[in-house]
Amino acid sequence: MAQENKMNREEAGKKGGQATSKNHDKEFYQEIGEKGGEATSKNHDKEFYQEIGQKGGNSRSSD
Repeated sequence: MAQENKMNREEAGKKGGQATSKNHDKEFYQEIGEKGGEATSKNHDKEFYQEIGQKGGNSRSSD
């Protein structure tokens, strides 16, 4: 019986990310980042940003 070579999610994600990076430039990533930021700001309030800012600050202070 032949063994199937299935990749896991991590491997598939890495492969897809590498293919995307070969096909797109810096502006593509800037544009999708901006769209994501706009969507996040529409779905979250001031407290959300305060909380993630606090978490980031705590993470940085422990380095």
